[in-house]
Amino acid sequence: MKLKSILVLWPSFVVAGILNSLFFTLFDPLELTVNGEPLFSSRMVAYSVGFFICWLFAGLSSGLTLFFERDREQVNRYCAVDPHKRRHQDTLAH
Repeated sequence: MKLKSILVLWPSFVVAGILNSLFFTLFDPLELTVNGEPLFSSRMVAYSVGFFICWLFAGLSSGLTLFFERDREQVNRYCAVDPHKRRHQDTLAH
């Protein structure tokens, strides 16, 4: 579990830092408004909130990738039935 957490959190942390830097290079946080009101009271608050939002979405992306790469046994949590054994049991029943 610890390894899977690191596989999700570390890459998403790096990506969040890069995305946050790129976004706030293009947009001044004090100029972001909603209904004419400033969205953030200071640049530091905007950078922090932006970083955690980016980290959340990057973490969800990494977590979903890790979730969908599981194999059939991990997803279904059962042992696969041996088709040869099943065929042999069917012939004995008839």
